[in-house]
Amino acid sequence: MPTLTVKDAGSFEVPADKRLVKALTEDAGTDQLHACGGVAKCTTCRVKITDGLPEKMTAAEKAVREAKGLDDPQIRLSCQLLCDRDMTVELISRFEGSGRKDAGSPVAEEIQPKAEWVSAE
Repeated sequence: MPTLTVKDAGSFEVPADKRLVKALTEDAGTDQLHACGGVAKCTTCRVKITDGLPEKMTAAEKAVREAKGLDDPQIRLSCQLLCDRDMTVELISRFEGSGRKDAGSPVAEEIQPKAEWVSAE
């Protein structure tokens, strides 16, 4: 089982290949935003990966990153990542202080839209 370390929250063992956004909210108990419900549309689920950066991303993440001008390779969409390795993250978009009525719509178990993996470079 991979270890997910969240800055200022601790380290947590999470099931292999669990979506990062779900691991952050369910396993680590954080208030990570995910307004669109984890379908790579809104970028509210952004995190900074400081260790264990994946080499691949979904085509949907790549497209939304380009459209929103997210060019820092450490900033990734937690709804489009799997916990397939140990990683350390910093939360960027949290419910606290967001002014939103909730953290976001329910997130499916599987990556949505269906994952088409591409190089993160």
